[in-house]
Amino acid sequence: MFAITNSAGLFGMNAFSVTVEAEVSKGRPNFIVSGLPDMGVRESCDRVRSAVNSIHIPFPSGKVLVNLAPADVKKSGSSFDLAIFVSLMQAMGVLPDRMPDSIFIGELGLHGVLHGIHGVLTITMQAREKGYKNIFVPIQNVKEASVTTGINVYGVENVEQLINHLTGDELLKPAPPYQPEAVHSILNYLDMEDVKGQPKAKNGIEIAAAGGHNILLIGSPGSGKSMLAQRVPTILPDMTKEEILETSNVYSVAGHLNEEKPLIQERPFRAPHHTISSAGLIGGGSIPSPGEISLAHNGVLFLDELPEFDRSTLEVLRQPLESRKIVISRAAGTAVYPCNIMLIAAMNPCPCGYYGSKVRQCTCSEKQVISYMGKISGPLLDRFDMHIDVDPVKYEDLASTEKAESSSSIRERIERARERQAERFKNTEIYSNAMIPDHLLGEYCHMNEAAKGLLRAVHAKYAVSARAFNRIQRVALSVADTLGHSEILRSDLAMAVQYRGFNSKYLLN
Repeated sequence: MFAITNSAGLFGMNAFSVTVEAEVSKGRPNFIVSGLPDMGVRESCDRVRSAVNSIHIPFPSGKVLVNLAPADVKKSGSSFDLAIFVSLMQAMGVLPDRMPDSIFIGELGLHGVLHGIHGVLTITMQAREKGYKNIFVPIQNVKEASVTTGINVYGVENVEQLINHLTGDELLKPAPPYQPEAVHSILNYLDMEDVKGQPKAKNGIEIAAAGGHNILLIGSPGSGKSMLAQRVPTILPDMTKEEILETSNVYSVAGHLNEEKPLIQERPFRAPHHTISSAGLIGGGSIPSPGEISLAHNGVLFLDELPEFDRSTLEVLRQPLESRKIVISRAAGTAVYPCNIMLIAAMNPCPCGYYGSKVRQCTCSEKQVISYMGKISGPLLDRFDMHIDVDPVKYEDLASTEKAESSSSIRERIERARERQAERFKNTEIYSNAMIPDHLLGEYCHMNEAAKGLLRAVHAKYAVSARAFNRIQRVALSVADTLGHSEILRSDLAMAVQYRGFNSKYLLN
């Protein structure tokens, strides 16, 4: 007998439909899976055979052939187990011949119990777009799948339960649409008011958060660089519904979603250790999985001790920081992951950490300082919109019992700035000043004559690159937004130039 069942595969962020065809015929006992399966799919033969035996149904004594169509697309993973089981049951006459409105995904255990899989949210959204009415998923993934409305989601614990439902003996109830709960995380315990002093650094971070700019924090050890970076998510505006779904999709594909809370409702903050590999940072593998830069999508990627990262690892960031996406090509295909991030990096100015300090003597030679700073290439430095010097905290600030400005207060100003940007970029795919394409800077970055004169003088004095020239204008627009100016004033541009780091005592210009 012959049977057909619907399933879906995943490559990168793209789900694709898979038709599972099963045929049971006479011949030498054999169980074959064709259709360009990888080792994980081939091993499904053993899992399906064991699951069938667990419900005391005699396994076919002849030849069992399963084909995964289209046969020219690589199939990987264990998510096809459930569909293979269902198609086999249909071919054996245990289940109805055809269920065109239903799709089956899930990994089988040896005793017929279903195990959770990755990418269920992405697959469910694709299934709804394809017009499927029902999707059957492991019980562990039911909340994740129920985020998608417009399709009936059934959570299955084991194959016996599924057979009872499909034969009408004991029907399952569709899962109710997922209702997100209030978020309670570590961010509730972090606040900018905990940071003593550092008015210049805080102001720079506020401007960067308002426009979504990349920033480099340079200063001696213990000056508060990491403390400032960790509190940036507390001043960023809430995620929109679109951003929540985009970020949750990335985490679904990576297998990082919480079973009980399958939505990423607050901006990610990722801080990988400096020993991370290139693949860990941008993603990779034979079947490419998301890296840290994609897991930070719509949030913050913090690279502490920047010069300690392998230089080749850092250099792979250059292209995605410009394009805001990661393209990973493999023989099996090309995976594209989003990475619209705010990059924050922190570093000491030299190996001992006290180059340029007024309070402690630097013990490094000039050669050591140059070598240390040389670990960060010029093109990568150019991609930081703002270079902020973080000086040691003064005694008066440390000893003060007075609280600094809170995150909620700073966040209000940032939200007002983002509202201006939302109005400015209405009906476009631009969400922040940092995303303005070069060819549209003239349309959005309006400045008065005094500001134009200063920009001309800065270009002549510092011989800035075209990239830096454009980034200064974007930062100046963010300064104007935070201050409520309708156009870029000379003072706005002066602040943007100041934060570019031309006169930094740490950077070797």
